[in-house]
Amino acid sequence: MQSNFKNRIDTQRNILDIVNSYSWNEELYGLSNLAIKRWENNNPNIDNNIINTLIEISDNLFFLGAKSQEQITEDYRNLSTKISYLEEQLINLLNSNLE
Repeated sequence: MQSNFKNRIDTQRNILDIVNSYSWNEELYGLSNLAIKRWENNNPNIDNNIINTLIEISDNLFFLGAKSQEQITEDYRNLSTKISYLEEQLINLLNSNLE
């Protein structure tokens, strides 16, 4: 159970590192909806697809955290796979946004 929590925290940290590796008016400080909204407001040229992907990652990480209280299930593995896919999608969107 502890490793599941660590994986979720590591994933959050990794997403923030990915986003903040690009040059912005203001860095993204967290993956809460309020933090994402603040980041969007302070970086007005961000593609909406990036914002939507970040919100989807955030929502899925929340559910992943709830699932970490249970035994590892197929749902948990599927959710982890989905987050990995969304992370790749985010990287592609970020690269496209800055071309």
